[in-house]
Amino acid sequence: MIIDLRSDTVTKPSPGMKEAMFAAPVGDDVFGEDPTVLALEEKAAQLFGKESAVFCPSGTMTNQIAIRLHTRIQTEVICHKYSHIYLYEGGGIMANSLASVKLLEGDLGKITASQVAASINPDDIHAPETTMVSLENTMNKGGGSIYTLDEVVPIKKVCEEFGLKLHLDGARLFNALVESGESPKDWGAQFDTISICLSKGLGCPVGSLLLGSKADIKRARKVRKVMGGGMRQAGFLAAAGIYALDHQVDRLKEDHARARALGEMLLKKSFVSEVLPVATNIAIAKLDGITPEFFLEKLKEKNIKAVKFGPDLVRFVTHHDFDDEQLEEFGNRISDL
Repeated sequence: MIIDLRSDTVTKPSPGMKEAMFAAPVGDDVFGEDPTVLALEEKAAQLFGKESAVFCPSGTMTNQIAIRLHTRIQTEVICHKYSHIYLYEGGGIMANSLASVKLLEGDLGKITASQVAASINPDDIHAPETTMVSLENTMNKGGGSIYTLDEVVPIKKVCEEFGLKLHLDGARLFNALVESGESPKDWGAQFDTISICLSKGLGCPVGSLLLGSKADIKRARKVRKVMGGGMRQAGFLAAAGIYALDHQVDRLKEDHARARALGEMLLKKSFVSEVLPVATNIAIAKLDGITPEFFLEKLKEKNIKAVKFGPDLVRFVTHHDFDDEQLEEFGNRISDL
């Protein structure tokens, strides 16, 4: 048995999800005629209290579409230096939107309202115009750290004061919501656009959604087409998303509990000096005396997969397909390391 903890993207559709996918009525989504895609978009928009939504192949695409909506040439995006939109989307901010980026520091990948206010460029011909702020919840490079509404509301107020758009990369937003108990609608009220991923903790094979106003999503569909994201009979994929939203959200708490237990196992090893606080389903181990490459090779010998996450860091991500049996087996396999 291989224990794959590289990411929550490695999940396979559950039996119930497969049944829903094969039973889905479909049409041509580029023509706006796929009833299952339309149902998923409406369901997600209503869940977060937004006017509209668009279904896309990936979270990178939904994030990049949002940036395209909220920027133009010679404008700037404010985000944390470890943000997915900056580190893991192939330079898309520049390539797709011709915008620049202002990178901020912050504990566990989070930024504050005061930092945002201090980072807005003055009205000066020498500086790009600041038009957008992007947050990430949960924060991947922060070990799955969570923003709370108490932290986000002040950032929203700064954005309103200075006329900035606020975007949320919510690739693992449902992990944050089940842990905090906060309302999707309360979160929807804070952001101009929200990207949510269906193929991570929710266990779908493909897909993300961009939520926003009717006007923004109408423009987003045009940008999606330019980026190659128009899909035809996409209802088979959308059906997985509907199933996940109905059946696979609350169970994310199980992933969080297993991640905490896994973190405790790692912390007992002499070569692990620290495990970042495990807030959701990500455990990041800081190594002492060995390299990530060496540790990963030893794990590979025991049929365990994880990923290097820095010069002395290794990331483990729990997910739908990692159960209590595998958690116990993980502990057994690393016992002699």
